[in-house]
Amino acid sequence: MSALHIKKGTSKHSAYDLKNPNADVIETHTLAVVVDNEAGVLARVIGLFSGRGYNIESLTVAEVDQKGHLSRITIVTTGTPQVIEQIKAQLGRIIPVHEVHDLTVEGASVERELALFKVSGTGDKRVEALRLADIFRANVVDSTLESFVFEITGTPEKIQAFAELMRPLGLVEVARTGVAALSRGA
Repeated sequence: MSALHIKKGTSKHSAYDLKNPNADVIETHTLAVVVDNEAGVLARVIGLFSGRGYNIESLTVAEVDQKGHLSRITIVTTGTPQVIEQIKAQLGRIIPVHEVHDLTVEGASVERELALFKVSGTGDKRVEALRLADIFRANVVDSTLESFVFEITGTPEKIQAFAELMRPLGLVEVARTGVAALSRGA
């Protein structure tokens, strides 16, 4: 008698696939929103998220066109594909919003984040922190006899990996800017 080869989501007691083919997975999307640079716009955009219970993983805002008085809001959020589409549609209906781009689905994009890490330690831990910083291409922007402040730029995953390695070496404090992203190409 041969062994049963049971696929994930099925049961040895049934001939039917019990896995729901319509079940949605949670996805992470990076949205770039161009808005008028005026008071209250950020509050309206953020209010859309909080009012509907959507989470914001990362948020950055800066003026990108002084003459046109435009700012760019970069939002990293999570949700099912239907929720992401709903967020984009609702953002597009806010009056001071000019453009909404989903960089995750529009093609290749570049994402970067800046972070500062304060690491306290002496002896071997201090040497190891410097060695790891060199591997990750982090810069020492401040140094005392007891601590370093490292500056690192990269993808959010790189920032997180650096944090995990610094934690046992005496990580004291972290400051992160949030994701800045642009689509690649013309």
